[in-house]
Amino acid sequence: MKPDDLRELQAPLKDTYRDDPQSAVVTMRAVGELDAANLTCKVDTGRALVEAGLHPAAGGNGLTACSGDMLLEALTACAGVTLRAVATALDIPVKGGTVTAEGDLDFRGTLAVDKEAPVGFRDIRLDFKLDTAATPDQLALLLKLTERYCVVYQTLKAMPPIAVGLTHA
Repeated sequence: MKPDDLRELQAPLKDTYRDDPQSAVVTMRAVGELDAANLTCKVDTGRALVEAGLHPAAGGNGLTACSGDMLLEALTACAGVTLRAVATALDIPVKGGTVTAEGDLDFRGTLAVDKEAPVGFRDIRLDFKLDTAATPDQLALLLKLTERYCVVYQTLKAMPPIAVGLTHA
């Protein structure tokens, strides 16, 4: 895709969102179905059904997806798509590359072995290795704007409030 193609694709959306800011607010939703017999939750991604279960470090068998891995995969995917869109918009040549997200999770927290151990990732690292002839200034701008516009990265960084509810069926 060329920069003009991306601008042409997004221009009507941007115009609509400027004229009607509320139209830019989209509620996204994921629903999972709990398995009565197993420690799993089936989530329909819209592309495939993902069965999530315990990580092997928490007693899982390794045959189901781990939600922590899925979080890192979502960050990787979002950062990669955002980087490609920013590179396209700025006409920064990127032939290819890899995006890696990794995080450190202390399972003592989630397994209640140590109440002082955090539950959740304590560190997350996002790394890009690019095949590009871009200048150092272009790469700095590319990274800055990728961070700025990556939805998953910004959500994790900002830690928005999360409301939790429970309904008895």
